[in-house]
Amino acid sequence: MTDTAPPALHITDIEAAINFWRERAPAGAGARLAPELEALAEVYGRMVWAGVQQLPETALPPSAMAAWLAWYDTTPDTPCIAICSTSQGDEWCKGCGRSFFEVQHWLAFTPVHKRAVWQRITQRGTALRFTRYAERAAEGRTG
Repeated sequence: MTDTAPPALHITDIEAAINFWRERAPAGAGARLAPELEALAEVYGRMVWAGVQQLPETALPPSAMAAWLAWYDTTPDTPCIAICSTSQGDEWCKGCGRSFFEVQHWLAFTPVHKRAVWQRITQRGTALRFTRYAERAAEGRTG
């Protein structure tokens, strides 16, 4: 369900999920990692070793995917800030930075696809959500 390349997990999302689990389940006295941390650390280590920034969704073992999805559930779902220019005919929304296709099909996207979109629009940083209305977006207000 994409208008370009298939979505992939970015290494920064793996790092964020690792940090989430580090806070939630810190290592004990024996320095044993929580199973979620172990699963994510294995993926992260392989990505670093291979020098890759992105990983196909299908490459994640089920335990790592479950740990990543638990982190994902704590993130904002939509980048929308209720200033949608795609409804005015723009191909790219000036408010959130998503394409018309992405806005139109957002609810059908997988979590990995949604995070891939978030990664792209965050890197660009040109949408109003990141400039003029950054405070509004940080507050989570969507109108």
